[in-house]
Amino acid sequence: MAKSEKGSKRAERVESDGTALNTSVESSARDQVAEALTKATADSYTLYAKTLGVHWNVQGASFYGLHNMTEAQYQELHEAADAIAERIRALGKLAPTGNASFRELTVIDNDAPHKPTREMIAELVDDNEKVARRMSEFAQLADEAGDLFSHDMLVARIGVHEQNAWMLRASLSD
Repeated sequence: MAKSEKGSKRAERVESDGTALNTSVESSARDQVAEALTKATADSYTLYAKTLGVHWNVQGASFYGLHNMTEAQYQELHEAADAIAERIRALGKLAPTGNASFRELTVIDNDAPHKPTREMIAELVDDNEKVARRMSEFAQLADEAGDLFSHDMLVARIGVHEQNAWMLRASLSD
């Protein structure tokens, strides 16, 4: 058997609906990567919801700039959560749904009551940094699993979260 045929046989798995899944990523690795992506989806969606809440509730002299910046960030987070969830589906797993599931899987605390604008922005800085670090862990796992697509997606997320943290942090220096 040729090496490429052997590799494709290893990657094939029959799913519960009877269809064969034969991606570029081996079956056991798909499970690990999908689990990491499930957490990444929860982080992205929870940070989306929290950023949207900040967008709605910012006040003060920096209102207009913060309102527009958080709008751009929550819109990007919404698209990112969707893309990550769709990657989970491409790997043959179900994407997470529901607030209880997200709360269990995420590193973001979004249960706090409304706070002054400066505190909300400082929390978003911390949250984006936490998510960037987690995306780095997940990217490394995807790389080790040979999942180049997920790896690249997660590496791109690191850059977005680090840029978001920088922009938010810069707004605190008034």
